[in-house]
This record gives sequence, structure tokens and C-alpha cells, in this order.
Amino acid sequence: MGQFWAYTNPNPATRDSYPFLLEIQSNLLRDLGTTVVIPLTSSKTTNESRMSHLNPEFEINDESYTGITQEIAGLERKHLGQPAYDLTHYHSEIIAAIDFMISGV
Repeated sequence: MGQFWAYTNPNPATRDSYPFLLEIQSNLLRDLGTTVVIPLTSSKTTNESRMSHLNPEFEINDESYTGITQEIAGLERKHLGQPAYDLTHYHSEIIAAIDFMISGV
């Protein structure tokens, strides 16, 4: 598990809004005590005018989830929760969203 895996959100205060956290930090930095994640929310709750480059969609268990890249966050790895889904096949979309957030391109 690691980069581009969705983890079950362990925080009961935010789990309803963001059921999954997508780890984006490189596996080369696995020894750090922290990691970087993008929260995923049900696509049913996202605005229809979402920016597709910034907010990619992912299919998990036949349901659609949207990455809220602009809410990228760091958290202690020990609080990451349980690995749930391998989203590495969305590699290009994830990298494009991060690049768009940082460079606007």
C-alpha cells in the first residue's frame, strides 16, 4: 500500500463528508511520520460545475468519488486508517490534478 491508495477515513468528524483519503506522497518517503492526502467525497455531493482537471473522479465499489485536490492535507501516518482501494490506475489523472493546482496548467 502507499502512493495512490485510498484509505478509509479514520476521523469520525469528517468521515461522512470524506469517506476516503487518497495518499499521494511518494513511497520513497515512507519512513516519514507524516504523509500527504487528498480527501475523496461522494460525487453525488459535488457541484456540477466542478473543475475536472482539479477534481478527478474515481470509481470505488461501483460508486463515484471526487478528489478534492484543493483540500490537500498532511497527516500523521499512524492516523491514516486502513488501506481500502488501489487507485494507481488513475496515476495520470491524480498527477494532472496536483500539477493543475500548483501551476494552473
